[in-house]
Amino acid sequence: MQRFIAPIAFVACTVIAAAAVAQTTDVVVGKGPGMAGAAQTTKITATITKIDAATREVTLKGPKGREMTVQAGPEVKNFAQMKVGDTVNAEYVEALTLELKKGGKAVVARTEKAGAAAAKPGEKPAALAGRQLTIVADVIAVDPATQVVTLKGPQRTVDLKVADPEQFKLIKVGDQVEANYTEALAIAVEPAKK
Repeated sequence: MQRFIAPIAFVACTVIAAAAVAQTTDVVVGKGPGMAGAAQTTKITATITKIDAATREVTLKGPKGREMTVQAGPEVKNFAQMKVGDTVNAEYVEALTLELKKGGKAVVARTEKAGAAAAKPGEKPAALAGRQLTIVADVIAVDPATQVVTLKGPQRTVDLKVADPEQFKLIKVGDQVEANYTEALAIAVEPAKK
């Protein structure tokens, strides 16, 4: 499944760059005692204005008239199903949560899960990919003067500034922090509206 994520992420970056004027972004931030999180969703829409089957180049146009040409590599299945006038919709979601684990009994580790799916043969091109990364780190130092917490994870040690004094007061050496990062991308081509 991992092999699908890189091509899809490349396509998303290309579409995002091409249709920046056609994007909307929603951000949600929240916190509670010993917890904090943020999520962001970006939606992008563009219309196919030109297709070169020989080079597999597709020209996309955003609602404000900006155009960009991208190359659809071999990983884009059902290329022949795309038509001029079709709409390309992309939605990218990423979220991060941090949770304080008092007393720290979990194993310091990094785990990653990934998955992907693509359109069936004969359908308009579409793909969905996502991954979730979880890191558990030990709190090895707390500096009240600077409100900096030092976290030792499975691969590196980092200093994290905790801006909220109430949150900072909850953190002690020996605690752990669990970070969960999730990202998902969906891309779909829809037929032109008649």
